[in-house]
Amino acid sequence: MSLAAFRLQALSPLDGRYASKLETLAALFSEAGFMAHRVRVEMAWLKALCHFRLPEMPVLDRDDIKALEAIAVGFGLKQAERIKAIEAITNHDVKAVEYFLKEEVAKLHAQHPRLAQAAEFIHFACTSEDINNTSYALMLKAAREDVMLAKLEHLMAQLQAMAHAYAAIPMLSRTHGQAATPSTLGKEMANVHERLRRAKAQWVAVSPLAKMNGAVGNFNAHLAAYPEVDWEALAKWVLDGFGLEQNTHSIQIEPHDWMSAYFDAVARINAIVIDLDRDLWGYVSLGYFRQRTKAGEIGSSTMPHKVNPIDFENSEGNLGVANALLRHLSEKLPISRWQRDLTDSTVLRNVGIALGYSLLAWDSCSRGLDKLEVDKLRLEQDLAANWEVLAEPIQTVMRRWGVEQAYEQLKELSRGKRLSAQDLQDFIAALAIPESEKARLLAMSPASYTGMAEALARRV
Repeated sequence: MSLAAFRLQALSPLDGRYASKLETLAALFSEAGFMAHRVRVEMAWLKALCHFRLPEMPVLDRDDIKALEAIAVGFGLKQAERIKAIEAITNHDVKAVEYFLKEEVAKLHAQHPRLAQAAEFIHFACTSEDINNTSYALMLKAAREDVMLAKLEHLMAQLQAMAHAYAAIPMLSRTHGQAATPSTLGKEMANVHERLRRAKAQWVAVSPLAKMNGAVGNFNAHLAAYPEVDWEALAKWVLDGFGLEQNTHSIQIEPHDWMSAYFDAVARINAIVIDLDRDLWGYVSLGYFRQRTKAGEIGSSTMPHKVNPIDFENSEGNLGVANALLRHLSEKLPISRWQRDLTDSTVLRNVGIALGYSLLAWDSCSRGLDKLEVDKLRLEQDLAANWEVLAEPIQTVMRRWGVEQAYEQLKELSRGKRLSAQDLQDFIAALAIPESEKARLLAMSPASYTGMAEALARRV
């Protein structure tokens, strides 16, 4: 079957329609990717047993270690298929990895006889979850640091550039969907940038934890075999090598609290991007932005004039799917019956899907931003048609100068009405306030009433 045919028949759109956009994540979270990480962890554990000089463990030289590492480095689809064939017999995925590694080490007997002697120490004293939880920690760490952060930072850089470019372009704000105190287009982009900056910091601050402490977290089997070995230090040595923090207190599984924080952090980022998608969709609808067209593209099958904001719509929809999964992962994974049940195992296999929909959505939003062009005339027209928004500064200045019933006077003048510049000028001229203050209010327009918006936009 060709790749194109496979993608046409894929159950998940992540593996079908959108597969080309998610190849980096697929390499991490596919079953083959999971196997590759398990192999890395098993090899690291074997090297640690050698490093800590277990009496019956043969001393491996540099060439032996290189040969061992080559098994992990050279892992590919052929090796993954072999593990799957073994699993068909064992009906146990981690045991299949162990047997595969023993096969691979046996092949090295002629050149590396000490490795063959060490074969029985593969997976020594480990429970499956020692390998699995460490593998997932590595996968999630790599997804964040090697794939997803770059896409998020690109989106943030786009917003920062827009904040600066549009810092001084006034726009009519809308609260409750109604005309409200003006801002600038750049300030609105800066708001989202700052939200994402804080949310990103919370995500990055989540430290991946892992445990390699045996069947129920107490190093029982380890100490039964070698009571003199500092097994906690040995496990820490392995995890430090992977850049993971050791969780010293666990049941059979690592409790997944850190994963819950990780998924919550991604979900918060996604919620912010959904908010951005919806606002930009609205601004396109209002005409504040036009969308650049691309030759050959069609917006509607029947209405030739349309250029739909599909990137923001796709982003919003995919983020909804992502967050549904992320929320379930966050709520479910920290819960296990007694020392172990298998509900986390099947749920964890969907981690890549949740992150895949997130990454896909961030990319869609980013592509949508690239298509936007500001329509300054439309922004100016909207401001010019809503002079009533100056009721706020006028009544505030009146209150400063002790004018009674200031708010109520402006409410009577403006609530639910469209006012012209002349209406406001006539009202201001009759006020009992200093002439200098009248002059300042008379010089004000909706376009100039933007407060600190420009300065705040340039601050990000």
